[in-house]
Amino acid sequence: MSKAHSPASRQVPTRFEAAVFGVKSRLLQLRRAATDREVRSLPLKVRSAGNDLIAESRSRLWTESEPEERYLVAGKIQNLRVAIRRLNGLHVPANEVFSFWKQVGRATRRRGFVEGRELREGCIIPNLGGGLCQLSNALYDAALKANFEIVERHGHTQAVAGSLAEVGRDATVFWNYVDLRFRSDSTYRIEAFLRSDELTIRFFGDKTPTRELHQISRRVLHSDQPQSCVTCGMNDCHRAVEPAKNADFGRTAFLVDDVWPEFDSFIQRTRSKSDVLFLPLDGRRFRKGNYAWTTDGFHATKTSPLVTARRSYNSRRLAEQGAARQLNLLRTYEQLAASYAARLGHDCLHVVIQQNLLPYLWRDGHLGGRTFDVLMTAFPMAEIQRRLDEAFEQHPESTTLSDFRVDGRLLKLEAEALENARRLITPHTAIAAHFGKRAELIDWVLPNAKAAHLPRNSKPRIVFASSTVGRKGCYELREPLAGIDAVIVLTGPLIEGKDFWNGLETISGISDPLVDADVVVLPAFVEHKPRRLLRAVSMGIPVIASTACGIGNLAGVREVAEGSVDELRSALNQVLFSHTRSKAVKAENVELAKQP
Repeated sequence: MSKAHSPASRQVPTRFEAAVFGVKSRLLQLRRAATDREVRSLPLKVRSAGNDLIAESRSRLWTESEPEERYLVAGKIQNLRVAIRRLNGLHVPANEVFSFWKQVGRATRRRGFVEGRELREGCIIPNLGGGLCQLSNALYDAALKANFEIVERHGHTQAVAGSLAEVGRDATVFWNYVDLRFRSDSTYRIEAFLRSDELTIRFFGDKTPTRELHQISRRVLHSDQPQSCVTCGMNDCHRAVEPAKNADFGRTAFLVDDVWPEFDSFIQRTRSKSDVLFLPLDGRRFRKGNYAWTTDGFHATKTSPLVTARRSYNSRRLAEQGAARQLNLLRTYEQLAASYAARLGHDCLHVVIQQNLLPYLWRDGHLGGRTFDVLMTAFPMAEIQRRLDEAFEQHPESTTLSDFRVDGRLLKLEAEALENARRLITPHTAIAAHFGKRAELIDWVLPNAKAAHLPRNSKPRIVFASSTVGRKGCYELREPLAGIDAVIVLTGPLIEGKDFWNGLETISGISDPLVDADVVVLPAFVEHKPRRLLRAVSMGIPVIASTACGIGNLAGVREVAEGSVDELRSALNQVLFSHTRSKAVKAENVELAKQP
């Protein structure tokens, strides 16, 4: 530590000085509130604005290397998350004065603001709402690049080497009398968002002419390294923070929905005792198997019982398939994501998210300033719809293949979020292949199941491991079955129509369809959770599945291409012939064993 910055060479601020500062600030705030009538807060409404990018400003979030500073930087990032919700998507009319404080509002704990790092009188101090100057700096920098008229701007009293303040492109703010204000003679739109390590501000609209700057300047005291209340060593200062409390700051939050044993095992392998688990309901406690995540070993578990109960009630009122059910699922994902986000502390620096919650958390900015991994339970929605469109081209007579498509904005949100994820984790081989090197493939968890007895069927039993619905490949299976003398075991409702399997021998309603099965088949275009196939593998029953089922790396599985009737016919013939021959050999051996 240099002499200029040593504790002995600096005067310790007193509580009296802080009190005087507070009184002066309060008087200035009251005066600004009483005299400020010309500027208003703008609602976040969609209005027309040019689509040309006219200015952009980017700045790093995690610039401090000292571990003791992490909690203040995380607080700053949380404050940025809250503030940009009042800015992102804002359309500002022509000649309207934009005011930072009128738009962002006062930083209070009730609104979600926390202690962050604030530069005051040469020191970095913890303060409620601290760090918002990074946002005002970026807005001012973008406004200059866009040639907007600067109505009010205040420079920092201290410039850190390499910062915007050193080149005069900074704008400090302090509620409410130290403000940043600018305007343009044409309408423009603001986009403000956080990535894991970056704040970005963009203005979209029409180019405006160069303006003469009108700003309030302050004397700048240059310093390469301002003092921090966390590391300065002035323990007799009333602002001093004990570093030991913050050196290990930060935890991981796991945000999950329906349980997958593969992801439950992954979380248990990777979690630490300081991490937090968010789940809809404690399934093991309330005997709800679909939420039976392992909750042991976490610092805390947080549930959303009201959202879960509402989802369950609405789900029971809907058909098993169809657009209404899909829309309801999307709404419940959004509600669950919002419930989790409301309790996601700023100390959660890394997040592991189940895929269905991802676009909503991304849209609302809760992942900004954090790294995150995604538990991939499905193909991206855009890829699902591409596959359904491809299947519908082959089977335009289907009543289900074109019944629902997701709004394009949601597709874009999911794609952006996936692009910014650190890791994409899945046991599904086709989903992993879709993402290539970015995916981390984990093992499927095979259920505990007794090995199947040798079937004694007069005709081969072919189990179709799904409801009769187009995306599961029922059309592809129906054609080759027409040439096979076999019994088709149906495991779900006839959604494509009650006459779909006419001309073929079928049975349904069996309590365990895998009993006496000769082969289990699923030539699906889309299949994310192939639990029945996994059970068949565990029982030693031959399985024929499309690559879309994602189990091609398991023994006993024969993969075929989606939509390929020829490949499916060939695989059926080979499996049935091989299985029939094997049974004949085993039966012959049994008879030989009986002979004296």
